[in-house]
Amino acid sequence: MDQSKKMNQVTKAVFPVAGLGTRFLPATKANPKEMLPIVDKPLIQYAAEEAIAAGIDELIFVTGRNKRSIEDHFDKAYELEVQLEADGKKDLLGMVQNILPNSASCVYIRQAEALGLGHAVLCAKQVVGNDPFAVILADDLISAAPGALRQMVDLYIKHQSSVIGVQTIPREATRSYGIVKGIPAGDRLYKVESIVEKPAPEKAPSTLAVVGRYILTPRIFGLLESVQPGAGGEIQLTDGIAALLSHEQVLAYEFSGKRYDCGNKFGYLQATVEYALAHPELKDQFLTYLKGLKL
Repeated sequence: MDQSKKMNQVTKAVFPVAGLGTRFLPATKANPKEMLPIVDKPLIQYAAEEAIAAGIDELIFVTGRNKRSIEDHFDKAYELEVQLEADGKKDLLGMVQNILPNSASCVYIRQAEALGLGHAVLCAKQVVGNDPFAVILADDLISAAPGALRQMVDLYIKHQSSVIGVQTIPREATRSYGIVKGIPAGDRLYKVESIVEKPAPEKAPSTLAVVGRYILTPRIFGLLESVQPGAGGEIQLTDGIAALLSHEQVLAYEFSGKRYDCGNKFGYLQATVEYALAHPELKDQFLTYLKGLKL
């Protein structure tokens, strides 16, 4: 493929999945938080499907200990398929065989130590190479049509700039997010002037919070290698993006859609209830059940 044409496309996505998921202990003691199901699909599958719908065909998982079930989920399950076929369960067989399209490939990289999101992204440097790429955090589940990443890929193609997904949050919540200061540059689009990690509400430059969707140019890797580790020895992706601002334009996009913060129990329960209410097999029965609850 012509290199200039390749740089116009985003075909690789990095999924940092090495975190310990301590907020969901003991459920995540031996099971990755990314494998927690929302109704009948794990969080990581929703993230992978969003990436594929955005034109991604290379999925790069940065994993850690006790994450083998993620690899198994996207691998072929011969025994299960044979049993489903023998039982005549063709619908379930098709579901298992089509978790990912044949055109998609998976790469797994071990992050030996949990040294921050920036470090996890840096672990993917050799696989990503000199291509633009997406970063998706699976515990940020986003319901949107078209998907949030598809919206951002379209912006990257148009502007040839890094794009970070943002959401307006209550000011009192800024301590939990990276916050951007930006100049309006279009419909829900901002040119980023600065970005700061988890500021106090009174010091936050805005209420535009960075959430788990990024499209980045490969220049970010060299900058992440120079980032000074912060608390706990972690390398923050936010610091790498802040350094990127000195070299090229970075855009922030307030995507269209609803985000569920499945990194905490309340957000996870919200997603489970609302996705169940939209599930074609369950919605009527589940709604009747909810209406009948005596609270």
